[in-house]
Amino acid sequence: MGDVRIHGAIEILMVDDNPGEVRLAREALKSVRVLNHLSAVGDGVEAIAYLRRQGKYQNSKRPDLILLDLNLPRKDGREVLADIKADADLRRIPVVVLTTSEADEDVLRAYDSHANCYIAKPLDLHKFVSVIKAIEDFWFVIVRLPPK
Repeated sequence: MGDVRIHGAIEILMVDDNPGEVRLAREALKSVRVLNHLSAVGDGVEAIAYLRRQGKYQNSKRPDLILLDLNLPRKDGREVLADIKADADLRRIPVVVLTTSEADEDVLRAYDSHANCYIAKPLDLHKFVSVIKAIEDFWFVIVRLPPK
């Protein structure tokens, strides 16, 4: 079928402090049909700096989608989500909460903070790869993302 998006690669920012999960996501995204580029940061402070293009991230590309873990060092994902959705420049970027927490409180708080969807990370590696591919299918093939 070829690349679905013809105006360049889909930019993805993954905010996760687990390098193994970032590596798995990167591998899963290599095998999909949409041209994409995954950047990753390991904590909430870096995520906000990346999104606001501050410090070492001044040349970062604006992501088309953010994959956000809730349990992060320095600034947790709940705070990052609230900051993103309170910022007029960033709020249109879809945020997929991708976390190990299945607590109802976390799900409700994420949606109250305007997360675009909430996905509990499967513990099985093959299921994790399947989830990443499903995110790709939905967000990059079916959904029309906001223009840059």
